[in-house]
Amino acid sequence: MRITGGSAVYFAVGAVGVVAATTRAGHVAAQPAAGAPLSGLTAQQLVRFDTGKARFARSFSEPEGLGPIFNKTACSDCHDSPFGGAGTETVLWAGANNKSGFDPLEELGGSLFQMQATSDICEESPPPFANVISQRVTTGTLGYGLIEAIPDGDILANADADDSDADGISGRAHLVEALEDQCTPCEPGELHVGRFGLKAQVATVLTFAAEESVNQLGITNRFRGQDSDPNGDNPPSLAAPDNCDTIPDPEDGVSFGNGIDREFIDVVTDFQRFLAAPPQTPRSGMAGEQRFVAIGCADCHVPAFITGCDEQIEQALRCRTITPYSDFLLHDMGLNGEPIPQGAAGSGEVKTPPLWGLTLRPALWHDGRFNSGAFAERTLGAIAAHDDGLGLSEAAAAAQAFESLPAAEKAAVLSFLGSLGRREFDVNLDHDVTIVDFHFFGGPDAFATCFGSGPVTADDPCALHDVDRDGEVDDADLEVFLSVYAGQRSDCNANDVLDMIDILDETSVDADNDGIPDECQPTCPADSDGDALVGITEFLGVLGMWGTCPPLPAPCPYDLTGDGVVGTEDFLTVIGFWGTCP
Repeated sequence: MRITGGSAVYFAVGAVGVVAATTRAGHVAAQPAAGAPLSGLTAQQLVRFDTGKARFARSFSEPEGLGPIFNKTACSDCHDSPFGGAGTETVLWAGANNKSGFDPLEELGGSLFQMQATSDICEESPPPFANVISQRVTTGTLGYGLIEAIPDGDILANADADDSDADGISGRAHLVEALEDQCTPCEPGELHVGRFGLKAQVATVLTFAAEESVNQLGITNRFRGQDSDPNGDNPPSLAAPDNCDTIPDPEDGVSFGNGIDREFIDVVTDFQRFLAAPPQTPRSGMAGEQRFVAIGCADCHVPAFITGCDEQIEQALRCRTITPYSDFLLHDMGLNGEPIPQGAAGSGEVKTPPLWGLTLRPALWHDGRFNSGAFAERTLGAIAAHDDGLGLSEAAAAAQAFESLPAAEKAAVLSFLGSLGRREFDVNLDHDVTIVDFHFFGGPDAFATCFGSGPVTADDPCALHDVDRDGEVDDADLEVFLSVYAGQRSDCNANDVLDMIDILDETSVDADNDGIPDECQPTCPADSDGDALVGITEFLGVLGMWGTCPPLPAPCPYDLTGDGVVGTEDFLTVIGFWGTCP
């Protein structure tokens, strides 16, 4: 695993002991981590992103306008896997089927019910006659600006409302207004292709922010200037005598008067619009994706779009090829669909959810019913649910085709789906790149194991590290690894070369696969108290310090792997060295 002598990448330890890597012009960069900003943002846009991110995490209080009915106090209370992504929180929707059809309970304020209130008298709840109840799980906002930038015509090109090709799939666009198009007095705004929300009921990021500000937080704004009335026209009411709403509307902006001249919905729009798409590793070429396409999954989960090139679109969002794996159209999922109509979207219809970031989602399906077990277990449950058993779901044929695949091909499809949201170099799937990903205890997909290997195909474990996809894990990939490496950078043998480089070029030996040159370690690295015995002291020490290490210079003696966390890997290290030291 000798590092090429003529490499254009140079590694040296500076005065502060940190290795610097010069990046070659034109070299492939790492994909942004999930929850990170888009690459290519200007300095001003990054400030807007960071400001919006802080507001996204901000909890509102009642004096600032929270409520009177609400579900959470901050956007991030639901969008938390990762920050800005999906979650496990659900929102209650209800209605009633009767002889006249579906009753959306408009006289009670509509089908959406908020489960918290600023006082007991202001609470609302579904009426006893509501016989259709639905829980909608939190969707993620990753890559929202890129999705917003897809031209309407490109989404409409995949629509086939009448199933003219008789393939059983009749996706249709949900045409909706954008709140920012509305004006008074004037004609209603033009219609746009909806692309956000479970029923594609929202077309723009700003509309999404304005709607959810009221629906989830109870914070009114310039587009939605009145709070939701608890249970509609029934008592209690916003006005006297109940006085559920005592804060003047619109409430947005009241709590941001200290020199901030942009409203809450605008700054959180910036954050969501500038969020990067979730990573996909490897970026293409997996055999499982070929099977995914062949069995019909891509008929709805369309792999790729190109964002618009209009100069009015921010440059970082313009003319970008993206892979959301969705057509953003409504499809009837039969008995397993979402039962509450919304706008022009009927009962059972659901927008094809984008699959990018799939590995990051703790709960799958529109109601989050698949929320336990390993990724494969949750995903298999969601695939099976595409077939409602009565032939009413448009996705039944694809689900049946998957079920008919040989076990090896099913595994390949699952492996491909597992790449959607996975970060490059992230061996242990913790969404960070640390020393553990470098050594991973000598595992076959550790960076140190893969370095110098080839040929590497998209289906090899080492494809995780072949960022430039040239079939080798080499100096160029090492350069990218170091650019995203979040662990400690050390030079324990004081030779002005990063320890990881010493291990890769075989200057140092790392027989125990812990990412630290053996000459820098005692022969028994798990012996934390120096008594030449690895036993109950170390066992209890790891358990007692479990979690993130305190900030330096506070000691963290049981972080045996040096990744800044006392956890499973340290526990396994103690077990591996258990007994008398050599």
